[in-house]
Amino acid sequence: MCRQTIVEGTQVRRERDGMRLVAHRLELREMAATGKVWTVAGSRLVLGTAPSCDVVLDDRTVSRHHCEILVSERRYLLRDLDSTNGTFVNGQEIIEAVLEPGARIQVGDTELVFQPKQRFLSLGASSQDRFGDLVGTSPAMRSLFGVLERVASTRLSCVVLGETGTGKELVARGLHQASPRAMAPFVVVDCAAVTASLVEAELFGHERGAFTGADRARAGAFELAAGGTLFLDEVGELALELQPKLLRVLEHREVKRLGAAQVTDVEVRIVAATHRDLARMVAEGTFREDLYFRLAEVVVEIPALREHREDIAPIAHALLAREAEAAGGLPGLSPDALAWLEQKSWPGNVRELRNTLRRAIALGTGTGLTARDLELRGFPARGEPPSALPARAELSLPGDFWSLPLRQARDSWNQRLDREYLVRLMDQVAGDEERAAAASGIHLKSLQRLLRQHGVRRA
Repeated sequence: MCRQTIVEGTQVRRERDGMRLVAHRLELREMAATGKVWTVAGSRLVLGTAPSCDVVLDDRTVSRHHCEILVSERRYLLRDLDSTNGTFVNGQEIIEAVLEPGARIQVGDTELVFQPKQRFLSLGASSQDRFGDLVGTSPAMRSLFGVLERVASTRLSCVVLGETGTGKELVARGLHQASPRAMAPFVVVDCAAVTASLVEAELFGHERGAFTGADRARAGAFELAAGGTLFLDEVGELALELQPKLLRVLEHREVKRLGAAQVTDVEVRIVAATHRDLARMVAEGTFREDLYFRLAEVVVEIPALREHREDIAPIAHALLAREAEAAGGLPGLSPDALAWLEQKSWPGNVRELRNTLRRAIALGTGTGLTARDLELRGFPARGEPPSALPARAELSLPGDFWSLPLRQARDSWNQRLDREYLVRLMDQVAGDEERAAAASGIHLKSLQRLLRQHGVRRA
């Protein structure tokens, strides 16, 4: 449920008496007569003159984002951020160096002393049976809720892992709603649903005329989420060439719109989610290690629904309660209906369970739901092979396809394949977007964006 991880100083680990979080406090004391002290709770501290820095120095010889201190594994690292006048530790100029307690740091004309502190916090199981819109009474879910309750009040970035349909966005929304940022914006970017050519503008924004079709200036997700939470869904799909740009925004806490000359300071909390194994992607070179370390200050994993079947009944009742108003009343579940729900493997997890209940409510014949209502089939089962789709002509390719550069040819093929898949999918379900989302395993919002992007109409 929650992986043991030591990333940028945050350690969430399972022990005999429950879960524990190692919290770090990074302290800097100015050696001038004022003796000013800065203390930052977290695993990263940025020094500079920019207002978005953790330690803002009034020193003209210091760069806007001069250097940073971060926790890596069991060490404290000082890293220069391409400053103008350099960073020094105990009189030696450094690019990156290990910091010992009591080390003297020189930035510009300012000299500071570093003193770290650690605090071990017990993360017992929650006494609650829900966190935000997540529901569960099993030990696995209560342990997850215990971690989320503790992490919500911190500034820590979080990576949420789990199979499709387990509720990763619900975790992100729950963290936001339980945090001091709850009144600030919560912005979602689905990295899998935005084309590679547009994801940069989606994240960072653009000025008018920055590219073809940019007829007006537009703020990106980082600006829109300022002061709040930015949820990067399916971050494992982010193109490798875009990852350094995202890393730079996270390091410098400033964003530059496409076509803009000036940068804008931004302060957001990042929650990222993926169904992919990011650690394996890092080992394979398809995901940057330094970006992973920036994002994964805390890593939590949502268990698949089949791993905590005792929660199927309470989750089903919670889902039915949310559908009650639209259905004109709350339908009950007969004993045989509950037994039917609990014996299924649910490869689509909670999303598949929700879609099954919605279909049963719409097509059921009585005031209560029976196993017969749940078994009704309005469309082919999730995961049915493409051969079951209506026969259509083969994908058309441009005449010069085989002479194109590999990357351009791949993009051309993928565009045609995606559109053909969507056309066949919508034919299969008679234009019903919710049924299409369930049949394809794609989140409804992601499917709708893909349909708009490829110009595929409902029916």
